[in-house]
Amino acid sequence: MARKIKVLIVDDSLLFRETLAQEIAKDFGIEVVGTAEDPFVARDKILELQPDVVTLDVEMPKMDGIAFLKKLMPQYPLPVVVISSVESNVFEALSAGAVDFVAKPKSKAGTSTFYNELIVKIKIASTAKVAQYKLKADESVRLHPVHQAAADETVIAIGASTGGTEALASIINVLPAEMPGIVIVQHMPPVFTKMYAERLNNSSRLKVKEAQDGDELYPGMALVAPGDYQMEVVRDRGTFKVKCFKGEKVSGHCPSVDVLFRSVASTVGKNALGVILTGMGSDGAKGLLEIRKKGAFTIGQDEKSSIVYGMPMVAYNIGAVARQLPLDRIPQELCDIVSQKNG
Repeated sequence: MARKIKVLIVDDSLLFRETLAQEIAKDFGIEVVGTAEDPFVARDKILELQPDVVTLDVEMPKMDGIAFLKKLMPQYPLPVVVISSVESNVFEALSAGAVDFVAKPKSKAGTSTFYNELIVKIKIASTAKVAQYKLKADESVRLHPVHQAAADETVIAIGASTGGTEALASIINVLPAEMPGIVIVQHMPPVFTKMYAERLNNSSRLKVKEAQDGDELYPGMALVAPGDYQMEVVRDRGTFKVKCFKGEKVSGHCPSVDVLFRSVASTVGKNALGVILTGMGSDGAKGLLEIRKKGAFTIGQDEKSSIVYGMPMVAYNIGAVARQLPLDRIPQELCDIVSQKNG
């Protein structure tokens, strides 16, 4: 039998700690080795119990979860799944080294979904290469402008999952304002996709927003698929727009990278650029292959720089990736390809 994943739960609520421990331990692949009411107790228990994964509340007395992460990760890199409320600064926690997050349920009706999602993310986190978490593009670097001539006809499509929020930020934050329109699927629940888009907008030279049905895509604009909606690129009267709609999960996700990529292959064809980044599973691999088959250029993040080498690995293995690159080389590659297209 496979060894169970050892989990340490860190939360200031005794009731929540005990309930959480009881629920996730129902999974035969997980063993809760301990709980801690604050980061100081957690630090000692990490050294004593050597857990494989830590679940961490963001809002705690004595020291909040983000401050704890900033101290923990440089000294003792460990996969951490943050448990957050909508009000929590989730993306600061991810920047500090958390692998992923799960939103706290707002009602009893959502508790079953919450526990199931947390169990899945604990299992994914146990495979993450956290030592690579800080291996990302230098955001102080700004790339040179690209040639503008045919940017209106080019669309860049990017898909990511676990580890993707920071990987995407490291790309978007260094791209010049003249880049062709960019469409993004990052696996993330509703509300958080809007918060994430706003965060990228504040740190980037591009205009970044959560997509709404009918939004036009133009150079300098990046649209993030909203949580719980599928997103496609369509052509309308000579311009590219996005169609956002309620739909079933595809490849296990809504939004799905495959849905976006297939629409880009069909609508944009050889003028597309497809990029698949870190994430568990295979969402996006088949869609990226369709993009490549149309004669468009495709990029996959390499294993070393991926937090979870799942989606890009599957894409590479089926021949969907034209060039595999470390994360910090992807922005320049995008600029070079766009300039070649438009030169």
